[in-house]
Amino acid sequence: MITPDVAPRREFNDPDAAMAHVTAIYDAGVNHLRGQLMAFVAGEVPGDRVRATYPYVRLRVDTVLRADSRLAYGFVAGPGRYETTLTRPDLFGRYYREQFRLLLRNHAVALEIGASDEPIPVHFSLAEDSMVEGTLPTQRRALMRDLFDLPDLAAMDDGIANGSNEPGPREAQPLSLFTAPRVDYSLHRLRHYTGTRPEHFQNFVLFTNYQFYIDEFIKLGRETMLQPACEYSAFVEPGNVVTRVGGASEGVVPARLPQMPAYHLMRPDRSGITMVNIGVGPANAKNMTDHIAVLRPHAWIMLGHCAGLRNTQQLGDYVLAHGYVREDHVLDEELPLWVPIPALAEIQVALERAVADVTQLSGYELKRVLRTGTVATTDNRNWELLPHPGPERRFSQSRAVALDMESATIAANGFRFRVPYGTLLCVSDKPLHGEIKLPGMANAFYRERVDQHLRIGMRAIELLRADGVGSLHSRKLRSFAEVAFQ
Repeated sequence: MITPDVAPRREFNDPDAAMAHVTAIYDAGVNHLRGQLMAFVAGEVPGDRVRATYPYVRLRVDTVLRADSRLAYGFVAGPGRYETTLTRPDLFGRYYREQFRLLLRNHAVALEIGASDEPIPVHFSLAEDSMVEGTLPTQRRALMRDLFDLPDLAAMDDGIANGSNEPGPREAQPLSLFTAPRVDYSLHRLRHYTGTRPEHFQNFVLFTNYQFYIDEFIKLGRETMLQPACEYSAFVEPGNVVTRVGGASEGVVPARLPQMPAYHLMRPDRSGITMVNIGVGPANAKNMTDHIAVLRPHAWIMLGHCAGLRNTQQLGDYVLAHGYVREDHVLDEELPLWVPIPALAEIQVALERAVADVTQLSGYELKRVLRTGTVATTDNRNWELLPHPGPERRFSQSRAVALDMESATIAANGFRFRVPYGTLLCVSDKPLHGEIKLPGMANAFYRERVDQHLRIGMRAIELLRADGVGSLHSRKLRSFAEVAFQ
């Protein structure tokens, strides 16, 4: 086996020193793989299999004494050995340091940092936008399998997050929801689907199912960059086109948009706003949240259109989801339907305050445009054509006030991955009451409501940011024997 020279395993009581050791091990491994791959592409054949492994962090606790029970994360569940593999210290350095700091504070035992036994797949070692494998003939690409480690799906499932991971008596307990290969896999998927680099993603995420919202976000993002006293540092669009304060742009606009384009209104501390057009349907919603979850955002919120199910609703009314009916079917295997998806008070309060702030309505008057209730999510876009009274009866029995194809999926995946979530929808049609979408009506509706709805979502994020993210990551989303990392 051809392996790199890496720093030996060491113990640390300082998070910065621990992070520096993680970086040294990771960089040595990645540089080793890149060098060997470049030589292979140039025609050389290594004399043995090439391998580098991820760094790991390990914690040993031998007491049942608990850390501050008010905390949602930053401590382990009890005595034992806990560990996880780590990746991309350039991207996750601030996050890792904070997790290290909390573990050291709460358990007062050293952190062990070393090289793990988990191979780094050679694809995950490549620099941004590298396409070296594509230059190889078919026979030589096949030879790569004998010489380099390729991605192994068995090492990157979601068993930890799903609660199905059960380590043996001699195995370590997990410290994180995601292993390093699982994180790397999602980082590559994010580039592919959104057309932007993972490092551009911010810790507050807005999802939408309509391009109209994205058009408005682009307009607002570009206008914001023209403000000299702007609190944001850059606005990033697909193709990694970056507009900085003052309006100067760099990068090349892609010939066509990616499948689920992302846009980022960035702040230096990553507390800005990312907005993603996930398109229509629960499969897209699950796909995107599966991957964004590895970035450990502070919150994600769905802003989209819905069918109003009550005769008292008007087109343009808002629906604040406080419960979900899940008929999306894409998460049934990972998160059974008997699992409740609760509303999160911090998100609910911020969204309601934001509606009041933007509409300038309060109290009883606010109820004219905002209704709190259950949102049903279906995977059948033509649910109206099903035999009657099947779907209508179920929705009525559930007390649903609105229906869409994404919100319950996004909320359920937030619950599954411990990412605070919320939903604010806008009624665009009322199919049960004869008000279906027609071109003229839809255009007028979109013009009147999209800008306001988007500003409400952004105002909610401002409120959450101002209140502090500590209250967001509450114990409501944590399981019995939860991992220590946020």
